[in-house]
Amino acid sequence: MKKEGKIKVGISVGDTNGIGIEVILKTFSDSRMLDFCTPIIFGSSKLISYHKKALNINTPINGISNFKQVIEHKINLFNVWKEDVEVELGSPSKIAGKYAFISLDKAVDALISNDIDVLVTAPINKDNIQSEDFKFQGHTEYLSSKIQGEELMILMTDELRVGLITGHIPIQDVAKTITPDLIKHKVSIMHKTLIEDFNIRKPKIAILGLNPHCGDNGVIGDEDKDIVLPTIEEIKKSGKLVYGPYAADSFFGSSTYKKFDGILAMYHDQGLAPFKTLSFGKGVNFTAGLEKVRTSPDHGTAYEIAGKNKADEVSFKEAVFTAIEVHNNRLEYNELTSDVLKSKRRK
Repeated sequence: MKKEGKIKVGISVGDTNGIGIEVILKTFSDSRMLDFCTPIIFGSSKLISYHKKALNINTPINGISNFKQVIEHKINLFNVWKEDVEVELGSPSKIAGKYAFISLDKAVDALISNDIDVLVTAPINKDNIQSEDFKFQGHTEYLSSKIQGEELMILMTDELRVGLITGHIPIQDVAKTITPDLIKHKVSIMHKTLIEDFNIRKPKIAILGLNPHCGDNGVIGDEDKDIVLPTIEEIKKSGKLVYGPYAADSFFGSSTYKKFDGILAMYHDQGLAPFKTLSFGKGVNFTAGLEKVRTSPDHGTAYEIAGKNKADEVSFKEAVFTAIEVHNNRLEYNELTSDVLKSKRRK
C-alpha cells in the first residue's frame, strides 16, 4: 500500500563547497521527478541562490519556514539558517563542515518527527564536519546514534547489493573485530532488509572470506576456517540461505556475485572497491536496519569539479528513487504482515 499523497523526500545539502547542491539542483531540474515525490531541501535561500548563480541553473525554489507551507510539484527549501555562509567552491573548510552538519541535523530531526518520509543525504567531508556535536566516522554512524534500529551499510544497484560486516574502522582492527556474533548480527539485518525492503521472499546471501584465498585452510590465517565457516554453517541451520566464505579476489571478476541477492564483505574496501569499479556513478548507499529510510549517492564531495557544472546527478537521482521504493515496500510489507496477524487472531 503506497502512502497517500506524494512521499516527502528530505534532503541534506552536504558539504557546501562540494558538488552536493549541484547534483540536488540537477536532479530536480528534471520536472518529471516531481511526479514521484515532494523534495524538501534543508539549507538556506542565500546558499542555494549562490550555487544556482555559479552553475547558471534557474530552477524555481519554494522557500518555506514550516512544513505546512510545503507545496507538491515544487522544490521546497526549508530555511534552516538566515545568515550568509562563505562559500569556497572546491575547497574544504570548517565553515562548510559546520553548515553541512546543521543541514543534516535538522533533516534528521524532521525524519524522526515524520515531517519528511525519507532522507537523502548529499556528500559530506568526514574531516571538516567533526565538532563537539558530530564525533562520528560518517553519516551511517551518526544516523545510528539518532534513529532506532541496528545499522548495516549497503552499497547497491538494481543487480548488486554489498553490505559491510565492519564499516569505517582501520584495517588493523578488522580481524579482531570479526566475531561469530557480529557475523550473525549483520546477516540477520541483511536477511531482514532483503525481505522487507526489497520484496525478496527467500534471499540468498554470500559472505566473503577475511583472508586471501579464505586463508588457504590456515596457511594465510585461521579466521576463515575457525570463525567464518563454522558461523555460516550455524546460520544455515536456522533456515537462512547463506553461503561462503568466498575468496574475495575472484568473487566479483568471475560474476559469481550475480547468483546472490546480497553480499557481505568483511571490511570497507573489500566490498566497496569492486562495487565502485562495477557501478560507480550509478550506485546508492542505503543505511539498512534503521526504522527510517536513508540513502545517498555513491560518490563524495568531488571538490575538483565543484562549481564547474560537471557533476553527474545520476547517482543522486537513483538515491531518491531507492528511498521511495524502500519506503513503499516497507508500507506494503507491514500491511501484509498486519493482515496475516489479524487473520490468525480471528481463528
